[in-house]
Amino acid sequence: MTSTMPRPESPSLGTRPSLIAGLKAGDEDRWQEFFRTYGPVIRGFALKAGLTEAEADEVMQETSIGVARNVEEFRYDPRTCRFKTWLLNQASWRVKNQFAKRQRWEDRLQVPKPGAGEREAADVSEVAGADPWGALWEGEWQAKLLEAALATIRLEFSATQFQIFDLNVLKEWPASDVAKALGVSMASVYLAKHRVSVALKKESARLEDQWENVELPT
Repeated sequence: MTSTMPRPESPSLGTRPSLIAGLKAGDEDRWQEFFRTYGPVIRGFALKAGLTEAEADEVMQETSIGVARNVEEFRYDPRTCRFKTWLLNQASWRVKNQFAKRQRWEDRLQVPKPGAGEREAADVSEVAGADPWGALWEGEWQAKLLEAALATIRLEFSATQFQIFDLNVLKEWPASDVAKALGVSMASVYLAKHRVSVALKKESARLEDQWENVELPT
């Protein structure tokens, strides 16, 4: 039976104008909100680009500061530049800067270049094709969006229903294996998959709109 517990408010649901204005003003609550919503995306993007944990943390911090300093240049207009794209530009510039800093440090220490079989960092041009930064960013954005949506909807369903969805859809177990492992009927597997999928699609669309529709106060 589907739980009737009310959906908790997502921590990323603060108003976007107040979020950006708060960042500029140094409001600690708004900084925490920004980090909860966009910090994991920025950090994951930096790690996948080939940075270390410490370097990725620095990128996340510097990008957040950069957003606060440069936000006046951003005007929300999905026809020309979405917030997601603008934030990518802020983050990618700082990722490239970390690579430059690393190179300068290696040059000072005269660190030997990696051999043919060694690589210190991922070559993003090989990882992501023609648009490496955009592809890495989009992948991380969607991954963190999925995590947030799943965290929001999971209390709408019983533990068994959500486990069915996790095994059948996320872990890609065959429906017959899920039914056998959990001791439920095939009909229960299909029904749970359908219900959770519908809720997840709806919540993901809502969060995508929430994360992207960042406007400045007029």
